Amino acid sequence: QVLLVESGGGSVQPGGSLRLSCVASGFNLRYSAIGWFRQAPGKDPEGVSCTDSRDGMKYYHDSVKGRFTISRDNAKSTVYLQMNSLRPEDTGVYSCGRLRHPALVGQWTSRSAYGYWGQGTQVTVSS
Repeated sequence: QVLLVESGGGSVQPGGSLRLSCVASGFNLRYSAIGWFRQAPGKDPEGVSCTDSRDGMKYYHDSVKGRFTISRDNAKSTVYLQMNSLRPEDTGVYSCGRLRHPALVGQWTSRSAYGYWGQGTQVTVSS
């Protein structure tokens, strides 16, 4: 059974940092591409970042480049999202997903490219 479990969300002030974790089970993370999405209240979900299993490539939404870093620890079957210099507009529910196939990484910003999702973790950035 494929399972993705996020943690690490919380409430921080602008400029603060959080590290999200996505623990995977039921499949070998080493051969999977994993992405992070977020959904703010009243808005559509948007792709934040993705890590490709094949060549180590990492992808980011323009709004988080230079502030967020995605990484993976295959031995721990975990993908991380380090979020620094957080802004109020980063507020939302963050979810990790597994691409249906690594070859779909070019579509990483499309939710339809993913086959499995975690339950999400809330991130609130507010003063």
